[in-house]
Amino acid sequence: MVETSERLLRLLSLLQSRRDWTAAALADRLGVTARTIRKDVERLRRLGYPVDARPGVAGGYRLGTGGSLPPLLLDDDEAVAVVVGLRTAAGGSVAGIEESSVRALAKVTQMLPARLRHRAGAFGEYALPLLTAGPRVDPGVLTTIAVACRDSERLRFDYSAHDRTASRRDVEPYRLVHDRRRWYLLAWDVERDAWRTFRADRITPRTPGGPRFTPRALPPDAEVAAEVARGVGAAAWRYRARVVVHAPAAYVRERLPVPADVRPLGPDRCEFTPGSDDPRRLALYLGLLDVDFTVADGPELAEALDQLAARYRRAIT
Repeated sequence: MVETSERLLRLLSLLQSRRDWTAAALADRLGVTARTIRKDVERLRRLGYPVDARPGVAGGYRLGTGGSLPPLLLDDDEAVAVVVGLRTAAGGSVAGIEESSVRALAKVTQMLPARLRHRAGAFGEYALPLLTAGPRVDPGVLTTIAVACRDSERLRFDYSAHDRTASRRDVEPYRLVHDRRRWYLLAWDVERDAWRTFRADRITPRTPGGPRFTPRALPPDAEVAAEVARGVGAAAWRYRARVVVHAPAAYVRERLPVPADVRPLGPDRCEFTPGSDDPRRLALYLGLLDVDFTVADGPELAEALDQLAARYRRAIT
């Protein structure tokens, strides 16, 4: 009985990890026969898990949306509490667990019946979180993107660029990457035939989604993160400035809120070209470096620094 229970949990985990499984693939992963898989699927159904079967050569199993919460997991109040906690964490209020929270939220939301989705949604509608630095992303958008990545489904969305230019995109989504205060989607842009990085807070998904696609070869996660960092660093901000900082390049890299190409000019001087949609925000970021710097080029930044300095001087007079 213990062996059977452990196998059922492993089977359930596999069914949650991707959308479709053949009986042969499940049997191979669990080291049992296809007949045993059919029996285990029936056991999961009796326990309340909605496992759908598709007949034929290309058929298999899929974890569906349930009419009631499976009894082995959580009761209604616990389920709503978990979703609320995951939504809060996915929004970035708990640093370091955002990516895990999005993956867990995608799994839990899939299993919620309609009445519990309504209760959990009320939290997002009426709760007022304290504002944090950087843009906030609707957890529902993150969940939609995460599910599309998991199921290898094309994602269609409206996108607002840095200059407010609107466009409609059709992409093959691959990875969500969190970099401190922002979420990014790494995807293959079908129309542009190239990899692109999109800010998740500027994405508005369209329904229905696109068809399934055959995933392309993807580099290791470390290289994916580096690709996103390059895309972020190359973004065309509305305002840019060339700044010389009187500190080592390593010191500056560690304190910047987003990745940037910091070029050493010597042991205690470096240069980089930061960007922002708001020169006042850029001025505040540079002040947080807590070292002297010179604006070599960037009239908007120079003006913002002058205004900020005047405000600080008034504060102490």
